[in-house]
Amino acid sequence: MTLYATTSHTVGPYYHIGLTWLNRETLANELTLGERVAISGQVVDGNGDVVNDAMLEVWQANAAGKYDHPEDHQDKPLDPNFEGFGRVPVDAEGRFRFTTIKPGTVPGLKGSTQAPHLVVLVFARGLVKHLLTRIYFEGEPANVADPLLECVPAERRQTLLAKADASGVYQWNVVLQGTDAETVFFDY
Repeated sequence: MTLYATTSHTVGPYYHIGLTWLNRETLANELTLGERVAISGQVVDGNGDVVNDAMLEVWQANAAGKYDHPEDHQDKPLDPNFEGFGRVPVDAEGRFRFTTIKPGTVPGLKGSTQAPHLVVLVFARGLVKHLLTRIYFEGEPANVADPLLECVPAERRQTLLAKADASGVYQWNVVLQGTDAETVFFDY
């Protein structure tokens, strides 16, 4: 007997029902401290076909490297003008764009330091559970010693790196499966 997931067993596109009030493509306002960055890209499947019902949930630290979360006990300042959270739906072509600030470094395990990064959850039709990945910034000096990036084979790290284009907008795509370009996803 073969069992197949039914629509009631997937994470999407049902997140659109009642959760759109959480959508925000601008994570930082004019009073938020830090370097402004824009990130854009597209979500595609392993065949390169557009995934037009995906949603990205973004979590990040502020410019000082502190999360607006009760479990972050670092002695770093909170920015009252920054929550570090946003939900970004894709358009009909699977494209997304959001603006935020470049986060500071945060502590890692065993006294290590994590490079500036954004945590991204990917929700889409057909996924049994959401996917967890990260966005790092190409050229960031702290990337060299980031403990999580060190765990990723060198030839796969580029799927986690946002690259600034000529206009300064960071480009980063999500490839869900099936090719050498598949985005690295993490267990949690």
